[in-house]
Amino acid sequence: VQLQASGGGLVQAGGSLRLSCAASGRTFNYDMAWFRQAPGKEREFVAYNRWGNGNSYLANSVKARFIISRVNAKNTMYLQMNSLNSEDTAVYYCAAKIASLSDYYRPQSYNYWGQGTLVTVSS
Repeated sequence: VQLQASGGGLVQAGGSLRLSCAASGRTFNYDMAWFRQAPGKEREFVAYNRWGNGNSYLANSVKARFIISRVNAKNTMYLQMNSLNSEDTAVYYCAAKIASLSDYYRPQSYNYWGQGTLVTVSS
């Protein structure tokens, strides 16, 4: 599985962006997720979409503002980010793993990673 994230950029506080993650190869039975890493900080969980039932989970810090979605027919996952603030500034990574609900929030659980796309929120 190869993943390519896109859609990052510079946005003013309060604005919106939509990130995309295009997957190539077999993604049947793979969960997908978004993580982010700000300068000097560890990579942190943002959002998760489960294969099959499509259940989603989001980090508390973004739950009211971000939406994760996935179009299996296009092998593409999205992250709609609204009401952005400076704390959302980070490199955003998409990731994939064999479907399993356990430890979906841990980066170590994921086998495949995209190259990252930078989101910068100006205040």
